[in-house]
Amino acid sequence: MKGRIMLGPAGSPEPSTIGGVASVSQMGLSALEVEFTHGVRMKKETAEDIGRAAKKFGIALSVHAPYFINLASEDPKKREASKQRILQSAELASIMGATPVVFHAAYYGKMPKEECYEIVRDAIIEIQETMRKNGWHTELAPETTGKCSQFGTVEELLKLRNETGCGLCIDFAHILARNGKIDYDEVLEKLKGIEHIHSHFSGIEYSAKGERYHKIMEASEIKKLIRAVVKAGADITIISESPITWQDSLKMKKIVESLRVRERD
Repeated sequence: MKGRIMLGPAGSPEPSTIGGVASVSQMGLSALEVEFTHGVRMKKETAEDIGRAAKKFGIALSVHAPYFINLASEDPKKREASKQRILQSAELASIMGATPVVFHAAYYGKMPKEECYEIVRDAIIEIQETMRKNGWHTELAPETTGKCSQFGTVEELLKLRNETGCGLCIDFAHILARNGKIDYDEVLEKLKGIEHIHSHFSGIEYSAKGERYHKIMEASEIKKLIRAVVKAGADITIISESPITWQDSLKMKKIVESLRVRERD
């Protein structure tokens, strides 16, 4: 296998994130995504403690910014509030040594997709400038989204990356829900040249409109993804977003180890 495959849960398996870092390490996992999905309420001192714990246990941290973000809202106040939520997340991510900061960037609303893209691009450039001025060392990572009404196709994010230097988060389940199908080899081919891929994975229930809810991962689908990752030689972090995140991370770990053994035989 050419690249690393780093695995971990979205959110802490313990009541506290600090305890979760230690628990994830004991499970033999290597990553954890800190969830600010319902608001950024963490104290800076807590972020410092989490960062020290992650360094001690060798756990790679990332952050998920709040769900309530729409950088292309028709309401200027909502756009500004969205930028602030991302900045709050970025500050704490920098304090705890976490990267990237993942977020769902926008909804198209009634505007043309290209206009939405330009608004999102300009907002990201503005946020990055504030981050630079404050000396916050982390990376913004808009995420592929699971509904056709949301900004966030692979192509849109790659274009953003090229024009702003931001990162991206590939949510494989969202791509499946949005398109009704997924070719993992094809997706990873589009990502060639990216040094390290940050990604999400889960089972997913979807309809013609896209994502409905996440569910437990099917082992067969995990194997499809891991075989494609191995084939591509991708260096990747895969964060589990299924209902019991750490259990599915462990399920994925067993499958990765099994495939590695077969590769050596």
